[in-house]
Amino acid sequence: MAQIASEALVQRLVDWEVDTVFGLPGDGINGIMEGLRRHQDEIRFVLVHHEEAAAFMATAHAKATGKIGVCLATSGPGGIHLLNGLYDAKLDHVPVLAITGMQETSLLGTGYQQEVALDKLYADVAEYDIMISNPVQIPAVTDLAIRTAYARRGVAHITVPNDIQVADAGADPWQHVAPASTPKTAAVYLAPPGLPSLEDLQRLADFLNDGDKIGILAGAGALHAREELVAVAETLGAPIVKTLPGKAAVPDDSPYTTGGIGLLGTKPSEELMDEIDTLLMVGTNFPYTKHLPQQVRCAQIEADPARAGARIPTELPVVGDAKETLRALLPLLKRRTENGFLAKYQHEMNTWREKMAALEDAGRDPIAPQYLMAALSKLAADDAILTCDSGTIATWAARHWTIRGERRFYLSGNLASMAPGLPYAIGVQQAFPDRQVIAFVGDGGFAMLMAEFLTAIQHQLPVKVVINNNNALGQILWEQMVLGYPEHGVRYPEPFADYAAFATANGALGAKVTKPGEVKSALTLALNHPGPALVDVNVNPAEPPMPGKVEYEQAKNFALAFLRGQPHQATIATTLMKDKIQQLRS
Repeated sequence: MAQIASEALVQRLVDWEVDTVFGLPGDGINGIMEGLRRHQDEIRFVLVHHEEAAAFMATAHAKATGKIGVCLATSGPGGIHLLNGLYDAKLDHVPVLAITGMQETSLLGTGYQQEVALDKLYADVAEYDIMISNPVQIPAVTDLAIRTAYARRGVAHITVPNDIQVADAGADPWQHVAPASTPKTAAVYLAPPGLPSLEDLQRLADFLNDGDKIGILAGAGALHAREELVAVAETLGAPIVKTLPGKAAVPDDSPYTTGGIGLLGTKPSEELMDEIDTLLMVGTNFPYTKHLPQQVRCAQIEADPARAGARIPTELPVVGDAKETLRALLPLLKRRTENGFLAKYQHEMNTWREKMAALEDAGRDPIAPQYLMAALSKLAADDAILTCDSGTIATWAARHWTIRGERRFYLSGNLASMAPGLPYAIGVQQAFPDRQVIAFVGDGGFAMLMAEFLTAIQHQLPVKVVINNNNALGQILWEQMVLGYPEHGVRYPEPFADYAAFATANGALGAKVTKPGEVKSALTLALNHPGPALVDVNVNPAEPPMPGKVEYEQAKNFALAFLRGQPHQATIATTLMKDKIQQLRS
């Protein structure tokens, strides 16, 4: 059987060591599906239930492996559905290749069914974006697309018209008039050097050696530099603050970290940012600048020159890989013999941990979400991978999911989309079939893409899903109140949905939890189950995700919302009172 053009595309993916494609078939990609069928012994196709989920899975696969993630969708609506997940990849700077179908070339521009100019639609999301117009383009264009996705840490898009998909792979139907032949490229990416110049390293060392009260802010770009981060922190006596995407950069019980930053962060981190005179940012482009010090000397280690010094005045931006740069920097640093500053924040963190532990009350009814997350953290494996949705769910994970051992943590960092938690878990589980992978999600996010739990069942993936079910869009509820407005349009009518019944009805393990005494046994059952499992836990919707350090304006607006007629005032006030009493007792 003659090779079709789609096979050339699939073979090039194999050459790039792509082993998984997430997608949903359609008549706009039947040729590509045939190419995948002919090479199914080399590349796996994961059939999903919604294209948005396919893009999230590819993004998570790329985050977890460092290799390019690939998703596939048909022409028109299929390609449109990919966009949200692709923007997640774009904003979190991970390499993803999106492949879409397109109407036959002879029909383009005639208003044919489902005709959408996907190459134009993807112009903003993609770093490389092209429609194939000649079968012989495919190998070189695929190489360039993947190479660009790696180099620019973003999305590449190839759309292939129907007729070209099934054309002979070597077809070159038109006369060549340019003084050039089709490029002959290779499936090779050469990463740029990760080490700054010796001059930059010495300047950075001098800058840090001159500092007095030094803080380190580590992000997702430092996830692979744990040992080096800790070594620099120890040498300088500098506490490490972590962005949420960088949560796994160092263990949460490390004596060198004050935990997270921002609304989901810790009080010690907020106070640290107010006290330091020198800040070293490593692998982060943290966008919430109100939580960063404005009157401070700042240096930044950043892999992308365009993002160096992009947030606050940066005296010394250094372009380089976090791990390589910190490793080369260490011998140039002067070891501090007086660590009173670090010791102060170690004490503050011990107090903070005690306050957080006090909120993890197993006796609270309704169930405290802090307890649910803490119980899961204690029961999960030391190399478990947690994926998370956006919303209050991220606050509970930030504060009560403990990074220890080889644990990892992934979420939609900069897009902060709802619903990626479950597809993320599926994408990660495909990459690491022997690791414990847990999706900790809210009921709002889960409901958006809950059909993907069927994907886990049908592909026999042992993903565990824990639903923090408050029957509301909790984050929006509290955001409305912090603006001084009573909540509106954020609570779903009762009764609470029963997602465990959905799991059980489709052959998975499902457990519905409504009482605090049932939490640990249900989680243990799910974690020990050999296949996919879902635990749906009704939690207290009146539990507010309080910032680490409450500002006057926030407290005033919260009170204003009450005065203006906030519903459920009694239950919210009671919950806040219980929280405060438990923290005082701690």
